Amino acid sequence: MSSTDLAVQDTGAARTASWPLPVIAVTLAVAMLGYLQFAELDSIEARLLATDEILARALEHVRLVAMSTVAVIVIAVPLGVLLSRPWMRLLRGPVLAVANAGQAIPSIGILVLLAILFGVGLWMATIALVLYALLPVLRNTMVGLQQVDAALIDAGRGMGMSSRQILTKIELPLAVPVMLAGIRVALILNVGVATLATYTNAGGLGSLIESGIVFNRTPVIMTGSVLTVSLALLVDWLAGIAERFLRPRGI
Repeated sequence: MSSTDLAVQDTGAARTASWPLPVIAVTLAVAMLGYLQFAELDSIEARLLATDEILARALEHVRLVAMSTVAVIVIAVPLGVLLSRPWMRLLRGPVLAVANAGQAIPSIGILVLLAILFGVGLWMATIALVLYALLPVLRNTMVGLQQVDAALIDAGRGMGMSSRQILTKIELPLAVPVMLAGIRVALILNVGVATLATYTNAGGLGSLIESGIVFNRTPVIMTGSVLTVSLALLVDWLAGIAERFLRPRGI
């Protein structure tokens, strides 16, 4: 069996394994929203669960996740490339220690600490999410580059390629699958942690959960929770599709 046939089989298996995710996500969201149309809600529940209110909270959540994930990629990928260079070896430990600390601290702790020091709002929540999700992308970028076969790098040098050409044409393409896996993990982390952004007045689906807890309204809590789960499943599925398309052919 040729490598092309194996690649086709792998792609088909990946698609088969991922198709339940959007189905489950959409089913959960539709079932929850359908229940709200027929449930007997009091005035507080009706106000909190109005269609416009739910849509606004969902869009806030998506915006938080998108902003923080883009910021993580912009920061962690170049930093990971730099730290993978031999001349940056002495800085790897301190930088990874800071990144590890960002994930070791409970997410609510980071949010509260930043809120106390710098105030509340969208940007503070975004910074907290970046600190929390930085490690997977940084570590996977470094690991992906470090696992490139040294013989391939030597072959590139033997062909007269510069260090920059070796990085862009050999190391980065071979490291892309590992890097994409780290970005996917960071993306899913941000979807879950973004629910806590409500405590810094940044909105999101966490606002529904918090309001449900404050007012002791189970339908509100359930709506926020179910929609967060649905969004996480949908984002994971979309990230899987992007991962397959961005992976260099033949790897």
